[in-house]
Amino acid sequence: MEYEIVTLEEKIAVGISARTSNAAPDMNAVIGGMWNRFYNDDVYTSIPKKENAKALGIYTDYAGDETSDYTIFVACETAVEPEGDDFAVCHIPAGRYAKFVVHGDMVQSVANAWQEIWQMNLPRAFQCDFEEYQNGDMGDHAEIHIYIGLKEV
Repeated sequence: MEYEIVTLEEKIAVGISARTSNAAPDMNAVIGGMWNRFYNDDVYTSIPKKENAKALGIYTDYAGDETSDYTIFVACETAVEPEGDDFAVCHIPAGRYAKFVVHGDMVQSVANAWQEIWQMNLPRAFQCDFEEYQNGDMGDHAEIHIYIGLKEV
């Protein structure tokens, strides 16, 4: 699976969050439920000052590696943190990331990409990884960018 190394500035993301792990029996229900809530319960439309309207799936606060607990955010980038506690806020740290570009069915293509990424020998930081959904296509024409945080050299 091909990727490029990119350097990103810090991003502020606002949305909803939950704690899970890839081994949790309800992981798919937790993450799928968050995406459903994000769009169908008007979380997305109520987020103020959206800098970039693209949806983000963010994985952070790893307890270890990809086999341990992490916090998942379903969010979008904003210009500033909102006031109050209506939303969960995540700071995607500045740094080096391996950027993968995935095309195809939004759910299946992303799941397949993660399976391949987990098998790769990347110098992962396990600080923050995220998916950036480039278009609203849920079918065979979705484009998703997956960013894997890398250790500093």
